[in-house]
Amino acid sequence: MTHSRLASFKQNWGIWLLAFGYFACYVPYSALTKALSRGIYPGMERPLAGFELLPYSLMASMVGMLVFITLKGWWQHAHHSRFLNLEVPHPTRWTFLSGLCTAGIIATTTMAYTFEGVSIVFVMLLMRGGVLIIAPIVDAVSRRKVRWFSWSGLVLSLAALLVAFAEGAGYAITLVCAVDISIYLASYFVRLRFMSRFAKSSEENANLRYFVEEQMVATPAALLLVTLVALFGHGNIPHLLAQGFLEVPSSPVFLLVLTIGFLSQGTGIFGGLILLDKRENTYCVPVNRSSSILAGVMASYSLTLLLGARPPRTGELVGAGLIICAILFLTIPPMMEKRRSRARSHAA
Repeated sequence: MTHSRLASFKQNWGIWLLAFGYFACYVPYSALTKALSRGIYPGMERPLAGFELLPYSLMASMVGMLVFITLKGWWQHAHHSRFLNLEVPHPTRWTFLSGLCTAGIIATTTMAYTFEGVSIVFVMLLMRGGVLIIAPIVDAVSRRKVRWFSWSGLVLSLAALLVAFAEGAGYAITLVCAVDISIYLASYFVRLRFMSRFAKSSEENANLRYFVEEQMVATPAALLLVTLVALFGHGNIPHLLAQGFLEVPSSPVFLLVLTIGFLSQGTGIFGGLILLDKRENTYCVPVNRSSSILAGVMASYSLTLLLGARPPRTGELVGAGLIICAILFLTIPPMMEKRRSRARSHAA
């Protein structure tokens, strides 16, 4: 494949290859998190609360981040300062703040799949639908053009959320679950705003710089916060976090907890690179969100077939079908526009 063809393929289909990687990590990530939090994985002595899963899953995520960026040789893209005759990579003020938002997203995403009474697919539709509402607002504030097929994909994605709510599943949302989702959405709003202002560039190095600096903050910040709360906090949440640090390593599913962390980092890598694509948020966000929603359906059926969990509701499946329609709106019209543009250039 020639360099020009490779560049064209990367431009047109690179985001969908990233979406496939996101999907492939998200299926086992969400399924394992739900199975361990419900205690239905074979050999478990008791369910593990969401806060118990956080400490070592965050440790594994941090290790995964360090290994990935090192193997890719991407540390060179970050800003560097000299310290004791060493060039040390560091974030800027804005990538540091974006990394803190990403830390909130990582922790609240894992927690979201541990709540009783809400399925993987429903909570995924709720969280992803909220981000879909945010995306055009961020584009409007950032003065980025939103194309018609991106609006179409957005409308279909919102319809998927409404169908899921129509079955009354929303009544099972607890206060803790609502707070978790609110933090998730607020973190995404700020993160997308920073990305639109300081990244999403046609210059690949600028996007990689933002990605590396954000990632080097996210999981270390989340792990530091969890550690401080476990050490100095009072009440049920610090107690559960402390149990996570002290008791989970002796659990028969400890390796699965670490696997959750590595897979979580995989979703963060693929998902972050999707959002940093130079196209508008109303295009990139549905690509990101639709991948995870379809992964949620797959994860739910995996738990049903393998561990006897309840299958997704009809409304949730209809919502997933609408997401597939959204994907078609996001892929076919741009391809047709590209072909028409090429035809006009050849005719000229």
